[in-house]
Amino acid sequence: MKFNQYEYQRPDMEQVEVNYTNSIAAVQSATSSEEAIEAVKQVQSLQKSLDTQNQLVGIRHSIDTRDTFYEEESAFWDENSPLIEKWQNEYYQAILTSDYLEAITEYVSKPFIQMAENSMKVFDPKIIPLLQTENKLSTEYSKLLASAAIEYKGETYNLSGLAAFQQSIDRDERKAVTQLSSNFFSDNLDELDRIYDELVKTRNQIALELGFKDFVEVGYLRMNRLDYNREDVEVYRQEVLKHVVPLSEEIFKRQAKRIGIEDLKYYDLNLEYVDGNAKPIGTPEEIVQSGVKMYHELSPETGEFIDFMVEKELLDLVTKPGKQGGGYCTYIPDYKSPYIFSNFNGTSGDVDVLTHEAGHAFQVYQSRWIETPEVIWPTFESCEIHSMSMEFIAWPWMELFFGDQTDKYKYSHLASGVTFLPYGVLVDHFQHEVYEKPNMTPEERRQTWRKLEKMYNPWKDYDGDTYFENGGFWMKQGHIFASPFYYIDYTLAQVCAFQFWKRTQIDQDETAWEDYLNICRLGGTQSFLQIVETANLKSPFEEGSLTAVIETIREYLNGISDEALQTK
Repeated sequence: MKFNQYEYQRPDMEQVEVNYTNSIAAVQSATSSEEAIEAVKQVQSLQKSLDTQNQLVGIRHSIDTRDTFYEEESAFWDENSPLIEKWQNEYYQAILTSDYLEAITEYVSKPFIQMAENSMKVFDPKIIPLLQTENKLSTEYSKLLASAAIEYKGETYNLSGLAAFQQSIDRDERKAVTQLSSNFFSDNLDELDRIYDELVKTRNQIALELGFKDFVEVGYLRMNRLDYNREDVEVYRQEVLKHVVPLSEEIFKRQAKRIGIEDLKYYDLNLEYVDGNAKPIGTPEEIVQSGVKMYHELSPETGEFIDFMVEKELLDLVTKPGKQGGGYCTYIPDYKSPYIFSNFNGTSGDVDVLTHEAGHAFQVYQSRWIETPEVIWPTFESCEIHSMSMEFIAWPWMELFFGDQTDKYKYSHLASGVTFLPYGVLVDHFQHEVYEKPNMTPEERRQTWRKLEKMYNPWKDYDGDTYFENGGFWMKQGHIFASPFYYIDYTLAQVCAFQFWKRTQIDQDETAWEDYLNICRLGGTQSFLQIVETANLKSPFEEGSLTAVIETIREYLNGISDEALQTK
């Protein structure tokens, strides 16, 4: 069965409530551990069915946001998801108060129990209207960005399609298309301000209703940070400022010299070479076929995985009108199918989809043995270890995609991983400021962003662009709107991925692949720091872990001459 044959049917919510109620009662009335676990399995079956329908709507709506049927179904799920969350929490409460908690824990895993406890802390039926408002506002943001139809040289582009021109070797073109993108956000500033202001106030009200001091505490619990806290993150931020920002500045100074520009502006940052950035070879279909070859040669497990994805048409990769921007990987439980969504635009990012998003998909494919839906994926920062590490594990096959531009791609890939870290930490720091001071005006929020941006990204010169100079860049970052505090996770995972890079590409450590495969199979049955330990990596919070790997990267990058980076 192919993806277009996967059947969507809107659930009968009255029947769903009956099924939840009966299964929860069965957990509560169980007279043996066997009975309790059987009742848990009934709920899990219901969860998978509901999530399957929800995922099908989400995927199909993102493929074409103009499809009125899936637009209506998306609104249905926005409205009803908080009700499902209410029943979920009643289920968690039944487990946590069960006489057979120990046996259930062995079946569902300890992280599930921790996440159930967190879920109980951040939900109360009285906040359902607020959760519905939060969902609605988040959807408004996505739809607003997807509505972008920007005219350039006689063609119409969405934001993702336009981004390809930001790597043009023509500086005037880079400036022009970046200005077009800026204009879209500037023209919609009032609406973006309104949406985010209402989101912040709604989330702050959620926190207060639940008895928390601020939404930061709720955000951490929602993100299921099971074994580190905001104090750990503050220490980590300082390490990034101390060790990574200086290397990033070195990288950008070298880039400016390489492209012959003394005054590097924001629209120059995406161009790393005067002869153009590395671009993948071939059509989207040929790029996918190179991906199939790569995964067959990497391991039997990845070969089986990529065949499954291609044969069942579980990839939608090419940008088109009405398609939501960005990229993601998700999972359709009843069909045991990962799904990859992206917007190919002719840049190296197209290959990153086949490594990064496929890293996510490969992990969940390996974790399909896990019956507990909450832990088929690990927590977010652990998820990103799989995706970012796969990007580096795939390095030996990059010639399939880039030919004689492979060295150029590798340099850019590694260097951009470094320069991303300060930005990722900036996104997180900004959100701490926003939710610790929820009564800031939209203008004050933009000023806060610009102040922090100058700390973490001091190389950004906006060349008089009023929108960006006034602190509007963050509005491009969908996570800030839709998934609060989901961003530091990428940076923590990047530090772990750098360690896999060092082990696989520098040290030629033959045990690295088995360690990677092991953590893919684990899913979320371990917490972040446990997964790091299982993978034989150093924790990002460990003193020295960041310093050592950043120094190795510095040596590697400095060992490549700019002459070697010219297209041959």
